[in-house]
Amino acid sequence: MSNKKIITSFLLLLVILSSISAYGNQNNGYGQNQGVQVYQLYDDTQINHQQEISSYPVEELSQQEIDGLLLMREEEKLARDVYLEMYDIWGQQIFLNIANSESTHTNAVKLLLDKYNLTDPVTNDTRGAFTNQDLAGLYSTLVEKGSGSLLDALIVGATVEDLDISDLKKLNEISDNQDITAVYNNLEKGSRNHLRSFTRVIEQNGGIYEPGYISELEYNEIISSEMETGSGYSANSAAQTGQFNPYGNSSNNESKNVFERMWQGFMNWFR
Repeated sequence: MSNKKIITSFLLLLVILSSISAYGNQNNGYGQNQGVQVYQLYDDTQINHQQEISSYPVEELSQQEIDGLLLMREEEKLARDVYLEMYDIWGQQIFLNIANSESTHTNAVKLLLDKYNLTDPVTNDTRGAFTNQDLAGLYSTLVEKGSGSLLDALIVGATVEDLDISDLKKLNEISDNQDITAVYNNLEKGSRNHLRSFTRVIEQNGGIYEPGYISELEYNEIISSEMETGSGYSANSAAQTGQFNPYGNSSNNESKNVFERMWQGFMNWFR
């Protein structure tokens, strides 16, 4: 075999291996490369919350349910605003990606407010502006802490998700409306995914996160489990029946078949 053919074969092999690696990472979800830091985040920004929420009947709201919706509308905005600030300061893609997800979450709660003709507490969507003064103060505290170092900023991110999970669980216990429960379940699933992502990058930066709102047992169960997919809505929804897949993941069998054919073609040419 000529040297030219050997070199060409070697280059083809590198192309195939690189393609396999890239394709495999794509199937793992919403992977991002931060230099030597790799984290995983399933993208839930494409879920049609309007379609799903409207599929449930309008039910009577208790005052506790109303108060919960008003809180979560601004608490999800708090997460978005903090992450956008952290992205501006540190330029790390994880903050921007999760901020986009949080924007979807706060908009989902807004759909519930509109459905029940409730006054939106977000009268000013400017970053850092809140009707709830407790959240306004928390925003300032978190931004100040996250400005100290990248590790501090990542810990702030985990703290926000920790708080979010805790509040969503409490609100779910006092809510019996189907549409509210569905949205809260979906938001909590997203927060668990975000907490997993932040924890992994914290550890990659040599840090440790200690939960302040959920129990240590629940925290360990979350971060030791896999990323979650699905919309969190009812079994009748398209996302659950397979008619709509917001993540667009290809099956492992499909990728395996594609690269088996590529490899076989390479070997035949090599011979």
